[in-house]
This record gives sequence, structure tokens and C-alpha cells, in this order.
Amino acid sequence: MESTVGLRERKKAATREAVHKAALNLAVEHGFEHLTVEAIADAAGISRRTFSNYFTAKEDAVLWGEEQHIKGLVLAFRARPPHEGPWQALAGAVLDRFPTEEPPDRETAIRSRLALRHPTLLARQLANHAVLETDLREAITDRGGLTPLEAGCLGAAFLASIRLAMQRWVAGDEADDPRELIMETMGAMAGVFG
Repeated sequence: MESTVGLRERKKAATREAVHKAALNLAVEHGFEHLTVEAIADAAGISRRTFSNYFTAKEDAVLWGEEQHIKGLVLAFRARPPHEGPWQALAGAVLDRFPTEEPPDRETAIRSRLALRHPTLLARQLANHAVLETDLREAITDRGGLTPLEAGCLGAAFLASIRLAMQRWVAGDEADDPRELIMETMGAMAGVFG
């Protein structure tokens, strides 16, 4: 029974990934403003109805990879050693999630460029970040030492630092190391608010 459930979940994950890739590729090829759910479904080899089982809108399909990445950051933060302070643990989570031996993620650049050019995509991105702020606030609060309000402020500042660093990375034609830009932005925030 467990292997059947595992296979079903893997198939769902593969379908979600295929839909995301199709949405991202079509947005780049034809422009986000010309992207339709029907075109995404066709490119992914699924029906419009199946698309709706995975995503509510084209914006969700395009931004899914970013959402997964931030969820991974929250998990990496939870796995950091307990003696680290929350800001230090957040920085460590970034370093864990952006290995130095891998080239910068082109999908991240593509999503960032699209969001900066299309207000509806940017609005959805910010809405996704607001939801993820809750997960981050809970993770920071669970670590101890901060009130939920303080943890929420810290989580919001962290997500803002990532957004600012990614904007700098894209504006610089992706020439810099995104890890360094995130660390530099986090350092600047710590200096201003520390």
C-alpha cells in the first residue's frame, strides 16, 4: 500500500513540475501577457481540468518553483544548529540551499525578471511571500528567544533581503554570485536594524 501511495505522490510531483516548466517556458517564449492556462495544459500534456487540480492560475504555475525554494529555506532553517541565533541560522539556511559548486539557478532569474515586468505576477509573488512569512515566523518562534511579533518581523526582513538580492542579481545580468548578494543584503539589514 505504501509503495502505491509513494508512486502516486511521485507522479503528482512530476506532473506539477512539468506544468511549472511548461508555464515558465511559454512565458519566456510568448510573453506572460499572452500565456493562457489552456496553452500551459497543452504543453504539459494534460487537460485544463487537470491543470486546475494542481494550480489555481497561471501565476501560481509560473511561481511554483520559487514557492518550493522558500519552503526549502524554512526546512533548512529548522535544521540549523540550535546554538545559532535566528538571523545567523537564516543566513546558514541560505548557504545550505545555494551550494557553491552549482551554477546559479536560471529559473530563479527568469521568474524574477517576469515578476518585475508583470504586476499581476508580482502581486501573486508578494501574496505567496506573505503566506510563507507565516511558516517562517512559526519556525523562528519555535527556535525560541523571540516573541511571535519579533519572529514575524525577522522573517519579513529575511524574505525582503532575498527579494532585494534577487533584484540586484537580475539587474546585474546575473554576473554576481546570488549567495554573496543575499549575504551582503542580509549584512546591510543587520547593520541598519542591529
